Amino acid sequence: MREGGNAIEAMVAAAAAIAVVYPHMNGIGGDCFWLIVKPDAAPIGIQACGPAGRNVTVELYRDRGLDAIPARGGLAANTVAGAIAGWIVALEISREMGGSMPLDRLLAAAIFHAEHGVPVSRSLAETLAGKGDELRANPAFASAFTPEGKILRQPRLAALLRALARAGLDDFYRGAVGCRIVADLARAGSPLTAADLETYHARRVDPLSIRLTDATIFNLPPPTQGLASLIILGLFERLAVKEADTFEHVHAIVEATKRAFLIRDAEVGDPGTARRPPSDFLNYAELDRVCREIKRDRAMPWPHVGSPGDTVWMGAIDRNGCAVSFIQSLYWEFGSGVVLEDTGILWQNRGSSFSLREGARNQLAPERLPFHTLNPAAALFDDGRIMVYGAMGGDGQPQTQAAVFTRYARFGQPLSQAVAAPRWLLGRTWGAETTTLKVESDFEPDVIAALRSAGHDIELIVPCNDLTGHAGAVVRRADGVFEGASDPRSDGSAAGF
Repeated sequence: MREGGNAIEAMVAAAAAIAVVYPHMNGIGGDCFWLIVKPDAAPIGIQACGPAGRNVTVELYRDRGLDAIPARGGLAANTVAGAIAGWIVALEISREMGGSMPLDRLLAAAIFHAEHGVPVSRSLAETLAGKGDELRANPAFASAFTPEGKILRQPRLAALLRALARAGLDDFYRGAVGCRIVADLARAGSPLTAADLETYHARRVDPLSIRLTDATIFNLPPPTQGLASLIILGLFERLAVKEADTFEHVHAIVEATKRAFLIRDAEVGDPGTARRPPSDFLNYAELDRVCREIKRDRAMPWPHVGSPGDTVWMGAIDRNGCAVSFIQSLYWEFGSGVVLEDTGILWQNRGSSFSLREGARNQLAPERLPFHTLNPAAALFDDGRIMVYGAMGGDGQPQTQAAVFTRYARFGQPLSQAVAAPRWLLGRTWGAETTTLKVESDFEPDVIAALRSAGHDIELIVPCNDLTGHAGAVVRRADGVFEGASDPRSDGSAAGF
């Protein structure tokens, strides 16, 4: 950006770099979603999630005596990686805006970090300690992720990124790099084929939106859970909560989350299988109807089982007001655990979320998109502010988005306070198997007591807890002043110049 690049180009550079330095949470073998807000133009979404391969069928797993898709190994690496394709579409949009930053410049930091190494972050060290034994049975994984001292080097990945910088990103799918990837996948036991990569393209999509009192909020359509995030905010506004971080605040978002997740789980999947358009659930009459089901003093029973997820969210806004909300993921920590021997790519396991059960909402079928927890958000305020925000953390993403947005936009908290203040999580996320309402213990005791009295199944967790996700946000005011915040629960940061 100092050299004249726009927010989209900056985000491609950041996406490439974080794929190298935070490999347990995301990578070029995973998927990504973009929400781009351009000045004086309609926001653009990019759906860069790969489908199941054309040979990936229920019978493929049944014939092996499996009742579920394995979470690790070659059979879990059954969907095309969409991340690079998303970068391709993003750069097309950038060029339409006059962007001209060369690809080798955008990939330079990622190549440098992969080749020369980076210090192992706290999160990466803890994840390797917790998950390393089950993953190092794969020799390629052990070779790639056994740091030398406290430095992680990835020379094969550096060479691959350098090849893409020379040949262009499309080579990942339809060139020499793609041929190497397909051979690697076959050696690892993946059912993906050359045709699966060659025919895949990310695509532009129209974001979903909801109109609130003083702002319009945008998020991604199915197969993401962006619909749930918007429903939560629509319901919360109708509950007219007056004060932040009170029983009423937490209870309202938790109860709105329950209703939103019931709709999400019944309706959200591959858009091609949708029974109703997602906009049906965002109209005022429907939101009013659902809101009437919420009891302001009593918790709805919640035996729901949610979705885990490991992800990174990043946001950027440039001097011209172009804003990007971006999310990139491998699904679980280290994805499928399959590291491709020749290219050093770690492949996602998003396809392990498919169900083998006949009639399931997320049933496996060839070339079908799996359900995604990923959902980057943005808000356009009537006073001219632009806000991009998001979080990692599976089912926690919509809840954390709601906490951050309402604290900042409804209760006037500074952005850093809105992100750092105590949070909660209903259900499961990465590293958590219980479906309780997990509440950071530095909430006021009377709030916790009131939640228990209302029937919430409270599980206290230590403050500043990874379980509640890693959030971030960037705001640009109409007068050109910027504000940014990164989560103290994460290894991230906010920076400007």
